[in-house]
Amino acid sequence: MAALSAWFWSERFWLPHNVTWADLSEQAPGVEYPKPAHLFTALPLALGLFGVRILFERFIASACARSLHIQAGVGRRAQPNAVLEKVFTSITKNPDTRRLDGLSKQLDWDVRKVQRWFRHRRNQDKPSTHTKFCESMWRFTFYLGIFIYGLQFLWQTPWLWDTRQCWYGYPYQPLTSGMYYFYVTQLAFYCSLMFSQFIDIKRKDFLVMFIHHLATVGLISFSYANNMVRVGSLVMSVHDASDFLLEAAKMANYAKYQRVCDSIFIVFSLVFFVTRLIIYPIWVLNSTMFESWEIVGPYPSWWVFNLLLLVLQVLHIIWCYLILRIALKAIARGKVSNDVRSDIETSSEEEADSNGTNGHCTNSINSTITSPGDTRES
Repeated sequence: MAALSAWFWSERFWLPHNVTWADLSEQAPGVEYPKPAHLFTALPLALGLFGVRILFERFIASACARSLHIQAGVGRRAQPNAVLEKVFTSITKNPDTRRLDGLSKQLDWDVRKVQRWFRHRRNQDKPSTHTKFCESMWRFTFYLGIFIYGLQFLWQTPWLWDTRQCWYGYPYQPLTSGMYYFYVTQLAFYCSLMFSQFIDIKRKDFLVMFIHHLATVGLISFSYANNMVRVGSLVMSVHDASDFLLEAAKMANYAKYQRVCDSIFIVFSLVFFVTRLIIYPIWVLNSTMFESWEIVGPYPSWWVFNLLLLVLQVLHIIWCYLILRIALKAIARGKVSNDVRSDIETSSEEEADSNGTNGHCTNSINSTITSPGDTRES
């Protein structure tokens, strides 16, 4: 184990040339540098955040949902039918035309009635609007809180105004308590998201989001281990700027406030495009790839760090494409329509069955993105 640890924490990989771990451990009184061991603090904190989330959703978010007349439970349940239930659980949840015809004859039902039963049965296993509202309210609360804290912290730092300050004196840059809390809290949150993703509302972009969270956790950990926390704090704040807006739009959507939903979504889209496609590459990537090269010079972990940042940029482009699709649909239809990630199946027929109306914004922007830190979406 000692040999494996020495190989993993090789100074030739993690640190610039002519810098050793011993150099960073020789601290003046009152001065401390980031240590990889600090990251283990995020694990119990992640469990704590998950517990806080459960309590928050159960008592605070749930009460807010009820006050907005968002009731728990699924709208229409499929009527009990042993034959169809056996097909649904044992054979297929999406029967083809041939099987639908066979079931129609076997039950003496109209084909459309069989189709409707399978739609209701599929939706019966999906989370209710109440559950989705509570999840979004938790994320909105965290994203807004951490964005305000990060902005207040960074406003007093010189590297917010001059990114070259991220590299002057590197890696001998002392760790402040504010930076430590900012980093560990972000890391703990994304650790909890990465693992709770398996029990949360299932999305069509599950794999993309898992890669996103994994890249975020890796990026935060990498930047902390080799003391790139200054530029790391900029990356996290850039991503935090738009994440809470998306969750706010989703909450308005679930509460059926169509105009509020559309307005917030427009603001979110603008902020997202500016921060992820303009500020992030021009301000952050320029600093990590070119300013750091000029001031510090490249070394192995520097390449890995920048590779993770480029992975995030690729994800930004994918998400911008998804948002653009929603925007074009909104222009064509006059409202934010069901997006490519909608996690509840709808049709004009089913909506009419459920509530007698065509809802304006049913499941319209369900988690188009989420952010790193959105690295997020570090």
